[in-house]
Amino acid sequence: MASTLRRYSVSRSGHQCVINTPCGAVGVCQIFGIGLNYAAHAREQGSPLPERPVVFAKNVGSAVPGGEAIVIPAICQDREQVDFEGELAIVIGTPARDVPTERALEFVLGYAAANDVSARWWQKQGSGGQFCRGKGFDTFCPLGDVTPAAQVANPNALRLVTRVNGTVMQDSSTSDMIFSCATLVSELSRGCTLLPGTVILTGTPSGVGMARNPQVFLQHGDVVEVEIEGVGVVRNPVVREGAAENGKMAK
Repeated sequence: MASTLRRYSVSRSGHQCVINTPCGAVGVCQIFGIGLNYAAHAREQGSPLPERPVVFAKNVGSAVPGGEAIVIPAICQDREQVDFEGELAIVIGTPARDVPTERALEFVLGYAAANDVSARWWQKQGSGGQFCRGKGFDTFCPLGDVTPAAQVANPNALRLVTRVNGTVMQDSSTSDMIFSCATLVSELSRGCTLLPGTVILTGTPSGVGMARNPQVFLQHGDVVEVEIEGVGVVRNPVVREGAAENGKMAK
């Protein structure tokens, strides 16, 4: 999936990720996640297919660029639970409110490979049924460099592959989404202004660690890579808080 596409780099400014465009830096100001947006992923969890998008929010401070460590915090170390979710991220570039589906992608700055890292006990049992805690810990949203929207002809026709230590864990296509990228932008903009720098994680395909037998959770020393055809790669090491200083690696 090698590519020579032009991309906007993602970096960290203090506690905020920023997207460095030719017109200036755009800070990540909101992160929406979409649950169960691939039919096979819903089935592997024994969940019915959603009739409407399953929407949750992630802490803005969870975003990190490629190369920075995914840190398993002390609060998640009492059991194995930290999981990977390779996803296509949409980044909004123009304020969008009540936009029709047929125009929704006009408001997109670009697309990126992302990892919706999830602490499953905190997601499922630890927060009263709300996803935001288990998905919002610091470093739980690796975000790759952003490919401009004009260079992605169809965001719903891209191969998505997730690897852990080089082993393929997820291999699917964004064509398998239940709700398309345009549908998600349009739906989230209903009555709600999506500001520039809003990131929409569009859901993950089947193959996540918690649904495997035996289950596979991230461990100190692992390397997770999410690669999306025509968009790019985000690659991050995994470290356990308290075991080593947060590391960096080449993108």
